[in-house]
Amino acid sequence: MVRAYTSIPPPEGWEIVKDRLEEFEKMMRNIDKGLHQGRKKNELMWPIFQINHLRSRYLYNLYYIDKSINKELYEYCLKQGHGDRELITKWKKPGYEYLCCMNCITNINTNYGTTCICRVPKADLNNNISIECSNCGCTGCSS
Repeated sequence: MVRAYTSIPPPEGWEIVKDRLEEFEKMMRNIDKGLHQGRKKNELMWPIFQINHLRSRYLYNLYYIDKSINKELYEYCLKQGHGDRELITKWKKPGYEYLCCMNCITNINTNYGTTCICRVPKADLNNNISIECSNCGCTGCSS
């Protein structure tokens, strides 16, 4: 759950994003971690990564694509924890526009020091093979 700092009043335009961000909070709370039968240990975190991606993409689109919120509101949302600042920063770089999570480009946790399989372009993969990232469940996020 995102801890909101209540001493800072929300800036002008908060009403635009408030309802949608509350929906993401409800989705995050409704994830049932108890349903682990038949699932691998790493699959339990997949819904959390997916919701984090959705709400970060929502803020990114509002600020950079649609330009419907101002910088003050954008920074406020990131400071309150409603979006992933590092992920949004990567989306601005060429080749990372569709990145699913930061774990997929971190090569520290891998055996051979490489990035995740979901970062391989689909043209370079065999069409018959269905890939699924072990970090977040992504089926391919390369540009």
